[in-house]
Amino acid sequence: MKTTTRVAVIGGGVVGCSVLYHLTKLGWSDVMLLERSELTSGSTWHAAGGFHTLNGDTNMAALQGYTIKLYRELEEITGMSCGLHHVGGVTLADSQDRFDMMKAERAKHRVMGLETEIVSPEDIAKIAPATNTAGLVGGLYDPLDGHLDPSGTTHAYAKAARMGGASIETHCKVIETNQRPDGSWDVVTDKGTIRADHIVNAGGLWAREVGAMAGIYFPLHPMEHQYIVTDEVPMIAEIIDAGGEHPHVMDPAGESYLRQEGRGLCIGFYEQPCKPWAVNGTPWDFGHELLGDDFDKIEASIDFAYKRFPALEAAGVKSVIHGPFTFAPDGNPLVGPVPGVRNYWSACGVMAGFSQGGGVGLMLAQWMIEGEPERDTMALDCARFGDWITPGYTLPKVIENYQKRFSIAYPNEELPAARPFRTTPMYDVFDNMGAVWGQQYGLEVPNYFARPDEPRFETPSFRRSNAFDATAREVKAVRGSVGINELHNFGKYRITGAGARACLDRIMAGRIPQPGRISLSPMLSAKGRLIGDFTISCLSETDYRLTASYGAQAYHMRWFLKHQAPDVAIENISDRLNGFQIAGPKAAQVLQACTLQDVSQMRFMDVARMTVGMVDCLVQRVSYTGDLGYEIYCDLPSQRALWAKLWQAGQPHGMMPFGMRAMMSLRLDKFFGSWMREYSPDYTAAETGLDRFISFKKPSDFIGRTAAEAERAQGPHRKLCAFEVDATDADINAYEPISVKGEVVGFCTSGGYSHHAQKSIALGFVPTPVAQPGLEIEIEILGNMHQARLITDPLFDADGTRMRG
Repeated sequence: MKTTTRVAVIGGGVVGCSVLYHLTKLGWSDVMLLERSELTSGSTWHAAGGFHTLNGDTNMAALQGYTIKLYRELEEITGMSCGLHHVGGVTLADSQDRFDMMKAERAKHRVMGLETEIVSPEDIAKIAPATNTAGLVGGLYDPLDGHLDPSGTTHAYAKAARMGGASIETHCKVIETNQRPDGSWDVVTDKGTIRADHIVNAGGLWAREVGAMAGIYFPLHPMEHQYIVTDEVPMIAEIIDAGGEHPHVMDPAGESYLRQEGRGLCIGFYEQPCKPWAVNGTPWDFGHELLGDDFDKIEASIDFAYKRFPALEAAGVKSVIHGPFTFAPDGNPLVGPVPGVRNYWSACGVMAGFSQGGGVGLMLAQWMIEGEPERDTMALDCARFGDWITPGYTLPKVIENYQKRFSIAYPNEELPAARPFRTTPMYDVFDNMGAVWGQQYGLEVPNYFARPDEPRFETPSFRRSNAFDATAREVKAVRGSVGINELHNFGKYRITGAGARACLDRIMAGRIPQPGRISLSPMLSAKGRLIGDFTISCLSETDYRLTASYGAQAYHMRWFLKHQAPDVAIENISDRLNGFQIAGPKAAQVLQACTLQDVSQMRFMDVARMTVGMVDCLVQRVSYTGDLGYEIYCDLPSQRALWAKLWQAGQPHGMMPFGMRAMMSLRLDKFFGSWMREYSPDYTAAETGLDRFISFKKPSDFIGRTAAEAERAQGPHRKLCAFEVDATDADINAYEPISVKGEVVGFCTSGGYSHHAQKSIALGFVPTPVAQPGLEIEIEILGNMHQARLITDPLFDADGTRMRG
């Protein structure tokens, strides 16, 4: 066995073998995989082996598409069979809401170039004759769906990796992982110690235990999952004898998936009375065993399946496969560099390994070798969970995710498990004021405020919800007088030290402000893609405050620490600093009533220390509402006192609290982008218009400068634009296709209803040559085409007089 390696991949399931293969494919041959038993031990060997492209996140869907197309390549490289069956698949809709979701997904697929198709009940009866179509509204057909041989596919990955120079050690149990001072690792096994530059945790069912060896908690939990294989089914036998094969059928209402298996059928369930497995840790001696049959927990699911697929009722049970596999709290994988730990990479929580494993391997290999993956990976980045997450939070969220595996995913839905968990000092005050709660990064956030006669629950919908009127009230209060909103939705950072300015000049593409001033700046990757949009406040030459998206804290801190200078301290103070935003034409009067300092002396984009009431605060004259506004920061123990003073001063002006629904409407009036909507690693600064904040004149060689200058010279191929949409009861969410003369040319990034202008607005990308005033387009919303037109003048305060005055 080798004693040194560039990368040690721990875990020999399909994901570990995919990572190993892709590392060799991209040029690293000195890599090895360590497996405590045989390859496929764990979840891989008993997987049903299905694959599909359908996923609510477009980047995840693209990775799944890559994975599926990769299997033919593996067969060609290795000469081994993956046991591929590209039979197609149909997902059933038994309600209008579920059908709306499928139409929304089909629209996304048009953007992605996937050839899915909306089908009628009559079509379904022909495509999948085992299906009883009674009660169905329609379905979504995907020709790429299919299944494969899990063992054969995993061994094909392994062979391809070996052909690229990788080594694989089976029956080699990892006992310890100890980091050396230089950042490399000693991987202690029962066969000896290996020194590795990097570790990849692809431990699957044992990922938690492998992570614990390095002091890392991975928010994962295994769930029991059961599927049944039947004896011969006459209908299926007839299809086979005629030279055909029955397609996959996903029946979300019945929480089941069905496919052909030999001359019979295979059906699996995501049942409501589900069971977590190995709550106290996965036993090391577990491997090729199965769990005992448990028909009680799937009894209701089987009864439903007999009605949907009548041929099942007469079929005998050939075998029952009941085994565990692992989920993260939101069901997506945990991939990428682990925040705060050098040279430790995650490739775990991939519950759909044969749909996602190839894409996960590619993204991780690109990340390790090239410094960043080719597309936005936030949906699977392990940094999407912070150090606040605990096993007590993970377990109920994993159970919830399992139970909702086939549920309708509404764009405005707030899931209830493990809530409330993290709250600010204002939680009970806002709750008593009628707050209807959402959550971000585990923190409770008011979405809007309901009146006493209104429900305290937003109805999940693809159309305008019952939050519409409340949001309109809050927008009116801000634009007409003054509104107040908590500042918990910002990630906050303190950068201090003698080298703080130089460090920020290197990390940020924009201008670093002078003391007492604020600037806006994009943060770029080396390839010039957006990895953050920041507000930078300079308190002194050695003391800066940064704000950005609250949900990106671990993501951004990982980047900051990677590029930290020796004479600079970088602190995440997101949960140590809070406060309020006040915005609207009366905002200055409210603030002046709370302080002895002359508020009129504050210019737009000024920052100053100020005593507000009794509280020492940091006040910034800036507002994401696009209105006259102030951000007023204080420490947490003082927040209630600050609230009392501001609220009291605001009453003569009719001050009203406003939530995130109103904030998202207000920002549309000014065409302001939002992190992970308009601004993400999928886009560049020039494409989004954020290049106007890049300081090309500054002498520092900021990260991403070369790529940004190259794009500046040639111009971006696409441009973010705003559109007024002829919509009635449903507005833009994201990834709806934009068409010109019947041809899809772009897609929406976000949108909604501007309550101030009383117009439906979309933000989205179109090719730069067509992004001209007067452009007429069509946008598909829930299967219907809506006329829209490009607009360039903001809907509110177009010349910035109120915001800046």
